[in-house]
Formats: sequence, C-alpha cells, structure tokens
Amino acid sequence: MDYTTLLKNSSGKKSRVGIIGATRGYGYTLLAQIPKVDSMELRLISSRHTAECIEVLTGLGYDEDSITVCENQEQVRDAAKNAVIIVNDYRLVLESDITALVECTGNTAVSSEVAENALKRGINVYMVSKETDSVCGPVLNHIADQYGTVYSLVNGDQPRNLLDLYSWGKILGLEIVAAGKASEYDFVWNPDTCEFIYMEGEEKPRENMPGLREFWHYEGRETLEGRRKVLERYMAVISADLCEMNLVSNVTGLIPADARLNYPVAKISELADIFIPEEDGGILKKTGVVDVFCNLRAPDEASFAGGVFIIIRCENETVWKLLTSKGHVVSRNGKYACVYLPYHYMGLETPMSILLGDILGIGTHGECRQVSVMTGVARRDLPKGTILKVQGHHHSIEGLVPELWELKEAGNVAPFYLLNGMELLEDVKAGSPITKDVVDLSGSLPYELYNRGIRL
Repeated sequence: MDYTTLLKNSSGKKSRVGIIGATRGYGYTLLAQIPKVDSMELRLISSRHTAECIEVLTGLGYDEDSITVCENQEQVRDAAKNAVIIVNDYRLVLESDITALVECTGNTAVSSEVAENALKRGINVYMVSKETDSVCGPVLNHIADQYGTVYSLVNGDQPRNLLDLYSWGKILGLEIVAAGKASEYDFVWNPDTCEFIYMEGEEKPRENMPGLREFWHYEGRETLEGRRKVLERYMAVISADLCEMNLVSNVTGLIPADARLNYPVAKISELADIFIPEEDGGILKKTGVVDVFCNLRAPDEASFAGGVFIIIRCENETVWKLLTSKGHVVSRNGKYACVYLPYHYMGLETPMSILLGDILGIGTHGECRQVSVMTGVARRDLPKGTILKVQGHHHSIEGLVPELWELKEAGNVAPFYLLNGMELLEDVKAGSPITKDVVDLSGSLPYELYNRGIRL
C-alpha cells in the first residue's frame, strides 16, 4: 500500500496525541517515535509518576522547557499550544485539546471509563490495553459508530497487525482456514551442540537437550507430540496470547481452535502443514479458527518475532505451483499456504493507526461482537475469600488457567479481565471456571459495558 499517497495531508492537520500510561514498555516506544512523524505531535501524558515522565521525555529529546505539569482543569485548558502537558489524574486528559487518545494502562476500569467518555466527546481512541478490549471492545466500537469518532486497535501489537493481514486476505477473496500468531518468545535449539535456549527475559533459560534431535525435522503430528514432551517444562497457556486472539475473534468471527489453543512447537516452514484440518494431516478439528504456535528455530535462523499469519486454501494448482517455486510456504500436499508478517514493532508502528484514524477515519469495526469470551479455570481448589489479582508480564492470575470459549458455550462464566481484585464468594474446585455467581461484579463499569456489548 502506498501510505504516502493515502495519507497525503495537504490541509496541514496534525494529530495531537494524549497517552495514558506511557513511560514504560509499549508507551515508551510510542513516545520515542512520535517526534519523527510528520502530522503528529505529543500533547499530553497522564501518569501517576510525574518526575519519571519528565525524565523519560527529556531523555528522548523532548524540550524540557515545553513540558508543563498541570493539576486541574484550568491549568490544562490554559496550557500553551506548544506545551507537552503532564497530568497525574487521567480524568484531566479529556479537558485538553487532543484529537487522539492512546490508552496503555492495562487497567480495565480506567481505560473503559476514559475511552467511553472520549468517544462521546469527539476524541478518537486508540486502544493498546487489550484486556479492556477483550470485554468492552464490541460496545466501544458501537459507541464510536454512534458518535462519528474512531475506536481502533493499534498497529505494532499483534491483534491489529493480524486484523490487517486478515482483511487483506478477505479483500483478495482468499479462503482463510486459520489465523494466528507466534507466542512471544522463541525456542532456539542448536543442532550442532544440542543447546536449547528459551528466549524469555534477561536470563534466557538454557539447557542441554539432545532429546530434541529426534524431532527436529517435521514428519507429521507425531513430531509435534514428541517436541511437546521434550519441551514440557517450557510449555504454558499464556493469558496475553489468549487475550489477543480474543480480540481478533471478536472482529473477524473466527472462533478458538481449542479452549487453551493448540500451541504446537513449529518452524515457520511447517505452518502450512500444521494449521490445517486433521483429515489433511494437520491439527485442526475445525476451520475458521484463531490459534497460537511456539516458534522453534536454530540460532542462525530469523525469528518470527511474535508475528502473525493466516493459512489460506490453495484453490488453483497451477498458480500455487508457480508460487511454491518462488519460495512461499506451501503445505506438502499443495492444498494450503501460509502468509505471514514476522514482526510486531510496538509503538514504532502505532503512529500509522493514529494517522489512519485521525485523517481518514479508519479503524472502527462496527461489526465487532463478543464472539469469544476469555475466562479462568481453577488450577487447584481455591477457597472462599481468595483474592484474584492480574499481575506479571503476561497479565496472568495466580491459580487460574486462561481459556478462550465461544460465547455460545460460555454460559455464566466471568470474563478473565473483570476478575482483577475480585474476592471469591465461595469455594471453587480445581478444573471449574470462575462464574459470575462466585464474584461480585456489581458496580463495575467494564462489566456494564460488557453486558451492553453482549446485547448488540
């Protein structure tokens, strides 16, 4: 796509960006990129850590003299037009003259409140907090449609990147059998030394693993079973992965391949042989699904980088013989192909979503519905009085295994990211999902928005 022509901005309009929860991780990468983008300027940051904000901004090259700390509505409204405003109360964000609100807190209560209010006040919302979109996405898209604003997921994170790839395939008339992503951290194995490295964190756990040699080359489903057994201690169902596939499911109508997704350990070259129906040698019991894999590679091979893919059906044998000769990833039986984007560049990409929304009004999915519901299943017996808390890099809840259910099968289950801070009102047996009758969700705005979304 020729973005320079698509986003040609002869009017001189600029996106004035406000960010909530911006100084670390994803938000930091966006702060670093905004000054490099024409037609965009940073207007405001909301953070509880004012001094840290100033340190981060000046470290990135923002002019310290232009940074203004505001403590009330009047100060925000009176701030100089070229100032970068810092507030420690997120409710002050909407008192500014921003055109684009980027929400990065991961806090469903905060982000749902500010997103709804922003959309109703004519401010476009770019949602990084996937936890919030998993429960409020349908109704927030609906509100944006009603008020003529934009509610959008952001490029740089897997859900939006995958939705863009999916829409590309649909526009071209391709039959999409499955869509998915790589889990965040690669499994790297050296065939010469048998050293295995799990690429998570600074420590990057490693060990000698000769048992993987037998399963290095893909021979079918038995290879996947062997890899899983050898790598069992590193296998996990990761909350963030299921949440991201929940978002994609709700927009596309694709359903979960399995409640815990499949997580095959696979090389990029094998994907078109794996994410296909069982009758064709793959692992899928149904098609039209979302799923996740763990990327297996040698040290000198490129990473999938947590990227995204679609599996498509090869409908014309002559066409796909030609494309196979060009090096594309095609299944051994010639029936399926994998199209993939091996990257997600976080905030470096996000300005594209903001410009598409602010300049062209692109991003809202009025068709979004609660197709899937992410819930939590007790790993062990959980006694009455247990406090559930979302925590850690993967935004997990201690004692719960995340699962992704089709809405029609979800019944009374409580959405996973409405459980943060909830106290169990009765005992929950191991293997049982957390249901709405064992927690008190009354008075929760995200729960209210979730219910409104269910009724759409």
